[in-house]
Amino acid sequence: MRVALPDRPGSLGAVASALGTVRADIAAVEIVEKHEGFAVDDFMLHLPNGVLPDSLVAACTAIEGVDVVWLSYYPENWGLQADVDVLNEMAEHPAAAETILTDAAPEVFHATWALLVDRDTGRLAHKTPLAPDLLPEQAHLFGALDAAHADDLVAGWLPDWGATIVAVAPCRAPSTHTIVLGRAGGPAFLKSEIARLRHLAALAEQR
Repeated sequence: MRVALPDRPGSLGAVASALGTVRADIAAVEIVEKHEGFAVDDFMLHLPNGVLPDSLVAACTAIEGVDVVWLSYYPENWGLQADVDVLNEMAEHPAAAETILTDAAPEVFHATWALLVDRDTGRLAHKTPLAPDLLPEQAHLFGALDAAHADDLVAGWLPDWGATIVAVAPCRAPSTHTIVLGRAGGPAFLKSEIARLRHLAALAEQR
């Protein structure tokens, strides 16, 4: 669960207490970003049987200044530790580094899918199971493939595909590949997430 909350003493504790009232067990908390007056935190939660996600939203938004940005189901492998695990695996298998990062990216970044595309030809090099079967002439839909960025794709960007938020980061030369992540329906990728993706893509050097 991604939450925006006031950046003041006691806010995090208030959210934790609210989650406790609906019997949610907090496994981990990660500060994703800090802004002027507010912070964005990710909560990894365990819910007992019978507890509906809506109860989490109601408990948190009852606190003044707190907003639930996003709520979804994800594996426990996440956040900074996930980054380290991916880096270690890429270091152990450098010849497959880009493929390893592509396969791990949906879990690491809480995305729906990931794909690896050749930015020179537009050809698809690798993809996760839920990613689109991209044709070379469709690669331009993701914007510039030689610079890290995020973009919003409106419903119908591909036939039968709904609105999708994408994050793009090029792998380091001499590789010509770029990794693209997709989140079906959002939320938007934060600047800190783009920076993490850019860092990991730059380190996915195949040798």
